[in-house]
Amino acid sequence: MRLLVLGGTHHVGRAVVEAALERGDTVTTVTRGLSGPSARGADAVHVDRTDRQALDTALRDQTWDVALDTWSGAPRLVHDSTALLAAQVAHYVYVSSRSVYVWPMPPGSDESAPVVDADPMSDGESDYAAAKRGAEMAVEQTFGERALLARAGLILGPYEVVGRLPWWLGRIARGGRVLAPGPWERPLQYVDGRDLATWLLAAADRRLGGAFNAVSRPGHATIGELLEACAESTGADAELVWTPPEVIDAAGISGWTELPIWVPPTGDLAGLHAADVSAAYREGLTCRPVADTVRDTWRWLSEEGLPEPPPGRPGTGLHPDKEQALLAAMG
Repeated sequence: MRLLVLGGTHHVGRAVVEAALERGDTVTTVTRGLSGPSARGADAVHVDRTDRQALDTALRDQTWDVALDTWSGAPRLVHDSTALLAAQVAHYVYVSSRSVYVWPMPPGSDESAPVVDADPMSDGESDYAAAKRGAEMAVEQTFGERALLARAGLILGPYEVVGRLPWWLGRIARGGRVLAPGPWERPLQYVDGRDLATWLLAAADRRLGGAFNAVSRPGHATIGELLEACAESTGADAELVWTPPEVIDAAGISGWTELPIWVPPTGDLAGLHAADVSAAYREGLTCRPVADTVRDTWRWLSEEGLPEPPPGRPGTGLHPDKEQALLAAMG
């Protein structure tokens, strides 16, 4: 098919472009040309999408079967893009987030869960949840049933710019005693960006519409399996010191931000790894083993290094002094 990717140089966009080219699609990428080169074989269009007139000029008189958009900023930019492309694109795929749901997310909730209030014409981008939901609304207003909303949540694998799995790989690669948040069997729910890309393309082939929680089933892997895979992939001499959630909480250490990927099994964060994803699985989503995701992410980091995080995004990971203080207190 003819595919237009708004983005395409990192994270999910890059994975989609590579997967599409591998299967023989004709791919056009739209980027500013600042985040790295487009994949070889793609038609790279360099334009700032915040300039509506420039975007219109760059894409005028062309048509595509599918457009894929990963924008996380102001919803108005998605509104402008969909308005420009309404007659040029048959189907629109928007990579959204499970953050659009009202917080806290109840464990077991599906796509019918309440979503946050948002404005598709907003220029605000500091509220991530509202920005993603506003963008969803903009896509729905223009494309209706011709739109697929992939609420992906936690995305791991090569090209990850947020740095969650890269942080764990880097920490474990340094070796020594590593604060490992328990319990070992704590279920995780995530998706490898390449598996998401494969599913998005297959869904686009069928012109699948609607909103889907596009992550693995809860417990596809555990935190223990993931961290042990990090140790194996890096070959590090690291000792994983499994620490109960209540000890971590008493030390003032937070899950998700200071201990990336992991969240406590109880409390407001618990639902991050407990969504109902049966709808996406009925539509063909599959997820590779965690060891493959970890190994390939380490290989990518070793070859290319971690890219610069998006502007304004807070740092990820636990400060070494804080980690060592708790490990020392535990004996």
